[in-house]
Amino acid sequence: MTEVSREFVGLPSPLAGRAGAGGHPCQGIYYTATGTRPRTAVIATHYNVDFSEHYLAPYLAQRGYGFLGWNTRFRGNEAFFLLDHALAEIGVGVAWLRERAGVEQVVLLGNSGGGSLMAAYQSQAGEPNVTASGATAADAIADLPAGDFYIALAAHPGRPEVLTAWLDPSVTDEADPLSVDPELDPYGEANPPPFDEEFQCRYRAAQRARNQRITDWAAAQLDALRGTRAGDRLFHTYRVWADLRMIDPTIEPSERRPRHCYLGDPQQANYGVYGIGSQSTLRTWLSMWSLETSQCRGAPHLARITLPSLVVQATADAGVYDSDARSIHDALGATDRRLERLSGNHYFTEPSGARGQVADLIAGWLAERGA
Repeated sequence: MTEVSREFVGLPSPLAGRAGAGGHPCQGIYYTATGTRPRTAVIATHYNVDFSEHYLAPYLAQRGYGFLGWNTRFRGNEAFFLLDHALAEIGVGVAWLRERAGVEQVVLLGNSGGGSLMAAYQSQAGEPNVTASGATAADAIADLPAGDFYIALAAHPGRPEVLTAWLDPSVTDEADPLSVDPELDPYGEANPPPFDEEFQCRYRAAQRARNQRITDWAAAQLDALRGTRAGDRLFHTYRVWADLRMIDPTIEPSERRPRHCYLGDPQQANYGVYGIGSQSTLRTWLSMWSLETSQCRGAPHLARITLPSLVVQATADAGVYDSDARSIHDALGATDRRLERLSGNHYFTEPSGARGQVADLIAGWLAERGA
């Protein structure tokens, strides 16, 4: 088996200083086959998940590609995420690959939530469009180094889209995690699965309405804080594991386990304390989660991507569905685009050998394009 070398990379950010304890805001690990200097490298980044030890890194390094598992300063820090700042810090990693690692071609890998993040990066690099939160941020994202290939791997279509699809719309009081409208309760006795079309339509509309209510409240709260000692505030969003597809396997049938989400039983997860978007600042909600104001929606950015693009769907994924993969593929502006489906769960921990198959697919696709 090919030996893989790992190099820690810590770099400054154009928008944040180094931590007092010494940590750089931008950090990651660069993987290569020992003794090689690849001319093509992958960079993978997520909104908040630490991708420095991404599962595909050693697999692609063994197949002759560099792999930079890259983190912005928002790793483990979702509640304070700002899109423009994250894009600037992804640009730091891309620039390092080209200028320091000697890479000629860069592959933007958007895995899971990172699919829309890396799409936003390439969108901004190709045609600046992201609203900056200040003059310094505007300068930092004005001339980002573009990628050469784009890959969406088991990717969600966008941050506001996935949260809204998972929101429990039966919440009647945002300050009370137990409040419930029985007419919309997906776990209540009045609404047993399989869910009929009428309930599904009503439910989806109520999810969008809940997102809008939180958006309106967040915007009003920000206005109310102007001129005060506080420029922002934290708040909780309860019950975010309630996508009907998690409960009813007859909706978009696939190889996924029934009544299952990434945290196990969806009802138990829904009333727990862990979940995407469960804590935000007002500004982060408007930047990342709001259907109305967020620029983390995938489709507008995907439409601006003309790079050769590959979309890979995991057929047993518990939270990304075939319609998500198709929507990403169809939204891409690239003429060279492909949608592939592979057997496996979200991170391809199952079945045995699935990760090697993903790496073979990606390596083969890149090789066909001379990378």
